[in-house]
Amino acid sequence: MTAPNCLVANDWICWDYVTSRSQELTDATVEHIWLTGVSVLIGIAVSVPLALLARRGRRWAAPVLGLTTLLYTIPSLAMFSLLLPVFGLSAALVVTGLVLYSLTILVRNVLAGLEAVPEEVREAARGMGYGPGRLLWQVELPLALPALLAGVRIATVSTVALTTVGSIVGKGGLGNLIAPAVNSSFKAQVLTASVLCVLLALVADLLLLGVQRLLTPWTRAGAGGRSVTRATTSTATPAATSVSGAEPASASAPAKGA
Repeated sequence: MTAPNCLVANDWICWDYVTSRSQELTDATVEHIWLTGVSVLIGIAVSVPLALLARRGRRWAAPVLGLTTLLYTIPSLAMFSLLLPVFGLSAALVVTGLVLYSLTILVRNVLAGLEAVPEEVREAARGMGYGPGRLLWQVELPLALPALLAGVRIATVSTVALTTVGSIVGKGGLGNLIAPAVNSSFKAQVLTASVLCVLLALVADLLLLGVQRLLTPWTRAGAGGRSVTRATTSTATPAATSVSGAEPASASAPAKGA
């Protein structure tokens, strides 16, 4: 007697489901990646100005950090419901919600990275003629990269998970497969979509780890008793290298051609 098809038997592991729904799985995965990527990129763009504002002092840090923390405590279903009157049933609703959730992680990590930059490095840069903008882009942000990229990794993995909640408005990537499958007890679809979601998070984290190692080689150059901070101040970028390696006497003199 022929064994029943795994779809008919409603098995958890069913290759027939994967082959017969491959296009549906691909479309859901692509949408999931798109929603996650756009949300994290916008979150980074918003978090840097907020972190710079919070760095201006306690007067600004308290409301900025407090607001981002408050946003993170709002349940995802409630967040999307609150945004519904503004954005309607659209991908913009999901992206906005995911961006708001990412801010509490990204802002704190960017702020921590900026505050970890040694003050003597800033003073040396100013002595060499670096203005506020040049100091930020060529010295502070490069030296803050380890903390910033660590925050991006955490925010990305968190966003991969939260994206599934977008299924309540039909824009949840793999969540669009998980939610109805749970309601109908479609085991193969629940397991396959869930495994793909986990794999997305793992792959994204590994890729970002590779980017972090590529962009911050000085964090692995702490041999010989040097601290990560000392290595950071000496090898971050050509601009940061010249700043951190400046002699005290020359740091107080204006740079030629600046």
